Amino acid sequence: MQVAVGAGLLVWVGATLLLSQWTRVSRPSLVERLQPFSPGGGKEPRTGGAFSVESLREVVTPLVREVGDRIAALFGVNEALSTRLRRIHSDTDVTAFRMRQLAVAGVALLVGAVVAGLGLPAPLAILVVGATPLLAFLVVEQRLARASARWQRDLGLELPVVGAQLAMLLNAGYSLGAALARISGRGRGCAARDLAVVVNRIRQGLSENDALREWAEVARVDGVDRLVGVLSLHSESADLGRLVSVEARQARRDLHRHTIEAIERQSQQVWIPVTVATLVPGVILLAVPFLSALHLFANA
Repeated sequence: MQVAVGAGLLVWVGATLLLSQWTRVSRPSLVERLQPFSPGGGKEPRTGGAFSVESLREVVTPLVREVGDRIAALFGVNEALSTRLRRIHSDTDVTAFRMRQLAVAGVALLVGAVVAGLGLPAPLAILVVGATPLLAFLVVEQRLARASARWQRDLGLELPVVGAQLAMLLNAGYSLGAALARISGRGRGCAARDLAVVVNRIRQGLSENDALREWAEVARVDGVDRLVGVLSLHSESADLGRLVSVEARQARRDLHRHTIEAIERQSQQVWIPVTVATLVPGVILLAVPFLSALHLFANA
């Protein structure tokens, strides 16, 4: 019954929106009817009436963004969605992402309602109907979070090479803007794409320090923060190439240390199943004579 009511409501809303765009059904407003007779008022395309797709979008868009942000914050996602989308260079804006996310949750809600209507017990049906859209919402959010974390990791791995290239170009006589443009034009990795945005912002009139600072705020990688701090000294230091080279070596050492730590953790994790597999048979072998001894003393 609830599924039928929900489907009927969706059909009614869709039919209303479609009919509002049909000129034979929706009556033109007084302004639209007087438009051809006004001075200089030629025939212009009709805009939506009081209830149209445009007006509905203006009302729904902020609501969708607010609901999506609140649900994400409820589960510990505090980073702005716009920052994560800019970080991975996504062509989708915040509104489109939230609309698609809530659409997936709505489809999951319908599927959960259909499954719950197959005769499940009431507590289980309520759990299915409530958990299915929430799970679909979080799956889409998790996919974006994983893509953002993967981009940050790849950017951190590329920083030593990018720093060494920058130092080489600066020592060769390139200016900071020319060096950034050359690396962004010849590279194909995460750092090159980020630097392409930095170069584009500089060409739009932003200063080099502000463009680099924007990059650091979006990337949120420790190595990027240090590199940007060094590059911001380009107007004060006469030996910027040497400073960038030192920072590149430090980034390489940090990456080496993190790699060693990851290898050590993996080697330690290998011993967990080995230890369990060794202790269980040992405990069994020790338990057999122990139980036998207890049985012997009990009979004595």
